[in-house]
Amino acid sequence: MAAELKDVTNSRDRILGEVEQAVIGKNTLLEHIIAAILVPGGHLLIEDFPGLAKTLIAKSFAKVLGLNFKRIQFTPDLLPGDITGGYIYNHKEDRFELRQGPLFANILLADEINRASPKTQSALLEAMQEYQVTIEGETLQLPSPFIVIATQNPIEYEGTFPLPEAQLDRFLLKLAVGYPTQEEEQTILKNRRQRQEDEFDLAAVTDAKQLLEIRETIEKVHVDVAIEAYIVELVAQTRRQHKIAVGVSPRGSLALLKLSRVWAALQGRDYVLPDDVKQFYKPALRHRLVLEPNLWMHTGAADELLDIIMAKVSVPVA
Repeated sequence: MAAELKDVTNSRDRILGEVEQAVIGKNTLLEHIIAAILVPGGHLLIEDFPGLAKTLIAKSFAKVLGLNFKRIQFTPDLLPGDITGGYIYNHKEDRFELRQGPLFANILLADEINRASPKTQSALLEAMQEYQVTIEGETLQLPSPFIVIATQNPIEYEGTFPLPEAQLDRFLLKLAVGYPTQEEEQTILKNRRQRQEDEFDLAAVTDAKQLLEIRETIEKVHVDVAIEAYIVELVAQTRRQHKIAVGVSPRGSLALLKLSRVWAALQGRDYVLPDDVKQFYKPALRHRLVLEPNLWMHTGAADELLDIIMAKVSVPVA
């Protein structure tokens, strides 16, 4: 039985209330992550400096959502079999047994994903898109929901393998955590002193079954034809910008559609407004653009170009 719309907002409030005990001062970021988790295929790419709680965010959401969590530290010597698992010979029983790799989890943290070789990165593609892995010719389904949260360090490029466009396109959102304010950082210190330990005592407020029911409810959120045309025009404009070598594919349009429906439901509405689309225009599309070479070293160039496009496209009247 699908959840009611009020259950969506209630779940959001309970999830935020728990996660914000561990992650201080990042309300918008956390709401964007909740939105992604409520979208099938809501994989996240978080690119930011070390020490900004990327791992803590992933672990906190897994605990609060009542989901199974695994972490992989990506390194250049990591092999595809290290993440998918494989068949191991059992001498005692004289047969091969499947030993599942860390891919078999609800939430997978792919830490420093760009440090692994392209061969290992590609092992994630089938899992992220098809929710399955193939081992020795046998296709195995992954748990549902299955969400990859990948991290990258934007300042260390030595010994890294940049993600190909095909894999970047599989991520629903590209987000940054950002530094806390001084007041927020002082709160972090005070909470640690009062807690007297590094770990956080977070309670699970939902489970996999409830999340899947919420996803069913979100599928009923109405999207007007004018809103669909608005999404298509925003995406089409990325293919006409002379500073963008390759624009956004239809997968980007679908990402905006799904995210805007989730955001409307999280606000308690059963219909989408243009502001719901604007909320995710940059985080859903920035990593899908291939810029002209002279802009590759310009930090924030993708966001600037998307702002220009946003200003040019007429907003439909709701």
